[in-house]
Amino acid sequence: GPLSERRLMDVRLGELPAWLATCDISAQGLLGGVQKAWSSYHDKYINVRRGGPAGISMLLAGYCLLSYGWNYQHI
Repeated sequence: GPLSERRLMDVRLGELPAWLATCDISAQGLLGGVQKAWSSYHDKYINVRRGGPAGISMLLAGYCLLSYGWNYQHI
């Protein structure tokens, strides 16, 4: 895609000065960038979809190991 629409991690080192020249450095542009970064961080680390078969299976496996340890203490 166009250089102005790429994310920072997708820009090559040689393209960095040209990419920086296309960025909006105004207060409104910086505020929009901070909001976008916060939204991305929130979606990745805070607003994580929970549940599903993996969580239930890990809970069941933990219970089985704990129960096995209680019943066979000599091991």
